[in-house]
Amino acid sequence: MKDEKLQKALARMGLGSRRQMEEVIKSGRVTVNNGPATIGDRVSQGDEIRVDGRQIKYTSENEKRRRVIAYYKPEGEVCSAKDPEGRPTVFERLPKLTHDRWVMVGRLDINSTGLLLFTNDGEMAHRLMHPSGEVTREYAVRVLGEVTPDIARALTAGVMLEDGLAKFEDIKEGGGEGVNKWYHVQLKEGRNREVRRLFESQGLKVSRLLRTRYGTIVLPKELRTGRFLELDKKEINTLTDLVSLRPRYGTGLHGAAKEKQERIRNKPLKARRTDTRSDNRNSSAKPKSSTSPASRGTRNTRDRNDKR
Repeated sequence: MKDEKLQKALARMGLGSRRQMEEVIKSGRVTVNNGPATIGDRVSQGDEIRVDGRQIKYTSENEKRRRVIAYYKPEGEVCSAKDPEGRPTVFERLPKLTHDRWVMVGRLDINSTGLLLFTNDGEMAHRLMHPSGEVTREYAVRVLGEVTPDIARALTAGVMLEDGLAKFEDIKEGGGEGVNKWYHVQLKEGRNREVRRLFESQGLKVSRLLRTRYGTIVLPKELRTGRFLELDKKEINTLTDLVSLRPRYGTGLHGAAKEKQERIRNKPLKARRTDTRSDNRNSSAKPKSSTSPASRGTRNTRDRNDKR
């Protein structure tokens, strides 16, 4: 039976990046078969792995079904498993996993909305997020103020922020007028509040921010706020190809799960927005009109991708 390096296995199971797992191993927090682990140890099916005394259920890479879900994050939810302030988190509405965990791909701040990806493959999540992968993220942004040609050139040429040089790969007008003017921007990294900070560097304020694409996955037109869809084999394989990961047996949806997703796609569930003014987090809300510049931009992006 094929084995693999311990740090790679721990990263793949969503416990952190390989570098982080190497530090955890070095600090003596990991045991394999009741003995202290070291960097470079190899593990296979049947080995008992513990991190901080907690047993980690090991499944070999070829046996574990790779899963990815697309979630439409509403405003008011925190991109964290738990929030010390008791605010709702993006993990609360995800489907439960047995002997597995969802790993979030990138983040959105509490006031931002749109596409969030989650996977049970930690290595895949790490590659999609790492700057070296140069995975494109696309956003629809409502800006207070005018993005002049000079500002657009500056934002695509590069602006020095407090954490280094940053830039948009592309910026286009997205409709609207006055204080309701939208733009569509692309960038290839996911630093904290990077889109907002880039506009702020030019004296402009972002009043709404919606992520419409991450890599090859576009925010599905049938997906409503606060809901999720599980991706099928073809969609997942386009993501793994993007970050040079091998396809895995059993990837995607099968049987009743596949039929359920098809029903949701054909008859979308109602939106569920986060109510930050009360404890009622399950209230439904009517989706906003799809004629907004942001919605039109999402469809235009999808059309462009379909033509490629």
